[in-house]
Amino acid sequence: MYIKGVDGSHSLLLLCLTCKHLLGGCCLGLGASKIRGNFFSSSGCVLFSVIAISILALAISLGDNMSFAGPSLASGGKTVRRAIEFGRTYVVKPKGKHLATVVWLHGLGDNGSSWSQLLETLPLPNIKWICPTAPTQPITVFGGFPSTAWFDVGDLSEDAPDDIEGLDAAAAHVANLLSTEPIDIRLGIGGFSMGAATAMYSATCFAARKYSDGSAYPANLSAIVGLSGWLPCSKTLSKKIGVDEAVRRAASLPILLCHGKGDDVVPYKFGEKSSRVMVSTGFQDTTFKAYNGLGHHTIPEEMDEVCAWLTSKLGLGGRSS
Repeated sequence: MYIKGVDGSHSLLLLCLTCKHLLGGCCLGLGASKIRGNFFSSSGCVLFSVIAISILALAISLGDNMSFAGPSLASGGKTVRRAIEFGRTYVVKPKGKHLATVVWLHGLGDNGSSWSQLLETLPLPNIKWICPTAPTQPITVFGGFPSTAWFDVGDLSEDAPDDIEGLDAAAAHVANLLSTEPIDIRLGIGGFSMGAATAMYSATCFAARKYSDGSAYPANLSAIVGLSGWLPCSKTLSKKIGVDEAVRRAASLPILLCHGKGDDVVPYKFGEKSSRVMVSTGFQDTTFKAYNGLGHHTIPEEMDEVCAWLTSKLGLGGRSS
């Protein structure tokens, strides 16, 4: 049975929140504790206090005030960024004839390795999976504490600025990973949480045939999958997909979005709204699946849906050898 948990850095945020609690502030609850069990054991209270204070001191040393606003659904804009260096990429080779390649993007604080292990278990022998690791960079919602992330994230607000530079860099990195695939191979992008957001952003770049900075987007995509995610730059999407050719490309791209109704990290309403915005701006082949009681993780039922959908949309049925 395959179950993928919450983003890794949500446990980091839980540590930071607990630092505040131990130092006299209030501690906010996150979904990570539901997955990872009882983190606050009395036997480790003293040691944890020392660790927590150390983490808080390190975060403060980064030069930003700690923020405890909770997980973000909007990107946090920064006018100046350090050089972006992506982490290790993990590849799962197809067990059968290679017919499709999908880049799969992890969530905030995670890495490519954990998802590559899950994807290797799926009954999709014709797909090559490429699982990159995001750059480690300061994250606004963590008060500047560094984490693996495809782009910066700010506060819980639809009005927060989008990290366009980070989104463009992430989308370009994914497109570059796909650029060396054989011409007859169908290409897709999928992801979880922040990875899903990056996949959806890549879909908009594909339709517009350009990144937000105006440079050309090269990849010819055949499928997009987003689990427990949200759509960045949603307010400006209609302008980005504003010409007939872009609308035509948007309509040709199959998209599967899945979201749990019990998600307390990226609320269900944001996933549902993302789907509506995608459809209204021209992505007509968008499928949205809701899962009652599902939190910020994945379950076998959801992954079965992903497998069936990819098999259908990528034309993999009956072609396992």
